[in-house]
Amino acid sequence: MAKLYFHYSTMNAGKSTLLLQASYNYRERGMGTLLLTAALDSRAGQGRIASRIGIADEALTFSAESDMFALVSQHRAGCDCVFIDEAQFLSRDQVWQLARIADDLNIPVMCYGLRVDFRGELFPGSAALLALADDLREVRTICHCGRKATMVIRRDESGHPITEGAQVQVGGNEVYVSLCRRHWREATGG
Repeated sequence: MAKLYFHYSTMNAGKSTLLLQASYNYRERGMGTLLLTAALDSRAGQGRIASRIGIADEALTFSAESDMFALVSQHRAGCDCVFIDEAQFLSRDQVWQLARIADDLNIPVMCYGLRVDFRGELFPGSAALLALADDLREVRTICHCGRKATMVIRRDESGHPITEGAQVQVGGNEVYVSLCRRHWREATGG
C-alpha cells in the first residue's frame, strides 16, 4: 500500500539533496519518478530542483491553482513514485489530493519541505502534511552552537533579523539562517 510521506526541516538541512538521491535510486532500479516543485521558487531555474552541493534535475511545477491529483494522473504512465520539493507551498486541498494519489492510485508520494516560517509559524502545506502524512521524517541540521536547528530567521539587507512581513519570500543563505529555538528567540526577541 502506497503512503504519503513528509520529510521536513528548516533551511539548509539537505532536503532537496535527499529528494534527488531517492529519485535517482528509483531510476537506477528501472522505475520511473515524477518530480514536482513550486513554480514560485525559481532560484535554480524554473522547473528545476537543485541542491546546494551541486546536483539537480528537471521537474514539473505546481502553483496554488494546480490540481495535484489531475497533474499526477496525467503523467501516471511509468510513474512509480512522486516527489514534491518545496511542499510547504502546497495548500491543504493539494495535500488531500496527494493523499488520494497514495490511496487511490497506489503511488507513493514523498514530500520535502519546511515545517515553520521565520516567525515560528507552520506553513499551510506543512500543517496539512503533519496532519495527514502516513510517515513523518525529520531531516536534521545544526545551529551555529551545535544544537539541532528547528527554527529559521529571515535577515534584511544589513543582516538584521526581521520579525514581520509576508510568510513567503523565496531566498537562500543570503536571507535565511537556521537556528536552535534558544538562538532564534535571542535573535528575534521572543
